[in-house]
Amino acid sequence: MSKMLHQILRLIQQGKVKISDHGYDEIGADSLYVRDVLGSITDAVLVEDYPDYPKGPCVLVLQKDRTGKPIHVVWGIPKGKSSPAVLVTACRPDPQRWEPDFLRRKK
Repeated sequence: MSKMLHQILRLIQQGKVKISDHGYDEIGADSLYVRDVLGSITDAVLVEDYPDYPKGPCVLVLQKDRTGKPIHVVWGIPKGKSSPAVLVTACRPDPQRWEPDFLRRKK
């Protein structure tokens, strides 16, 4: 587990979470539930780590919804801060762009 993902998990467990406006829009667009995204973070699998992202470090993780379907979620922490964990966006991964395990982009 990456250091960033560990920090995100710790913040969520402490209730220090914010959902971006874009995150709410994307969750709704893919018929996801915030409680599913928050509830499945403990089983998240790191897909990509972006420690130098301009708006603050973030990670792309693979999570599952309540029915076990895959969700890609970007979690971050605002640049220069240590809190909160921000749900930047969440969506169902496109099988045309991802390998069957949804952990690697197709070449």
